[in-house]
Amino acid sequence: MDDALAHFFSQVHWSLLLASIAISLLVLGKAADMLVDQAVGLSDTLRIPPMVVGATVVSLGTTAPEAAVSVLAAVQGAPGLALGNAVGSVIADTGLILGLACLIAPLRLDPKIVNRQGWIQLGAGVLLVLLIVPWSRIGQTFGEGGRLSQQSGFLLLVLLAAYLYVSVRWAGQQRAETEASEDSGQGSPWLTLLKLVVALALVVISAHVVIPGVTEAAMRLSVPESVIAATLVAFGTSLPELVTAVTAARRGHGELAVGNVIGADILNVLFVAGASAAVTPVGLHAGGNFFSVLFPAMLFILVVFRIGIFVSRDALRRGFGYVLLVSYCIYIVAGYYLLPEGLPGA
Repeated sequence: MDDALAHFFSQVHWSLLLASIAISLLVLGKAADMLVDQAVGLSDTLRIPPMVVGATVVSLGTTAPEAAVSVLAAVQGAPGLALGNAVGSVIADTGLILGLACLIAPLRLDPKIVNRQGWIQLGAGVLLVLLIVPWSRIGQTFGEGGRLSQQSGFLLLVLLAAYLYVSVRWAGQQRAETEASEDSGQGSPWLTLLKLVVALALVVISAHVVIPGVTEAAMRLSVPESVIAATLVAFGTSLPELVTAVTAARRGHGELAVGNVIGADILNVLFVAGASAAVTPVGLHAGGNFFSVLFPAMLFILVVFRIGIFVSRDALRRGFGYVLLVSYCIYIVAGYYLLPEGLPGA
């Protein structure tokens, strides 16, 4: 889809190119508003916390296209791209997106839920690294790297199914706890879910239209290709999560923003990396650069997030947003000095 759009935009007149970008941005903004409204509506109707909706339904919707792209890359012989996309997205979602959302407004937290989901988030990141470490030749880790085997990919998919099952169970328990004291929201949950799916589709589709259009405009303005690759193209993979988190924060639904990021991180490991490894008999190779920069950056920013949750207790405030953004900037600087091929998901 992206290649076809890039070809289309390369052929059109400036006026049509700018009109397409403007319309896509308008649809993206309106779809994000609709997405947040319907996610909150589904939360009210089913009597489950917005964070749970964000960590399951919303994050599944924003991550599914990314999983499809990564699986296709793995099948077509570019497994490193699939793994780099998953790891880079975890770093960008937690550092960049959540950091920006914190600057817009304090993100309210339910300590019980965010701790429960947050430990799964950190555990998924640690497990991914442990599965890839070449334990039989650990001394060569930083030189030859490791591999996420096909068997490990199937394991991650099994854990994905378990995570979704447990999330549904937890949501049911939360609903039972609030059923006696709260009146249910109006309207059919199925209709609300349908509207949520439509909004998710509009967010993802419009995001995928915006990036090729803006990239073509940048090329016509003679912006260097290296700058385009390091900013617009890499930024595009996280645009659905970004616009959802920022809109949720702006509308006062911080729990939804936090849940979406936590859920997206979990799914990037269990779904994106797991599915990509499962479809390739040789698995996904992780070069030495993963162990020198990408994995340390991912684990560092996840630990920073866990510490922030512990310190913040009831809300992630602006000061912590700066901490996350600084952490992300350190990753960017380290990556461009240490990785000549650039950063995935930056």
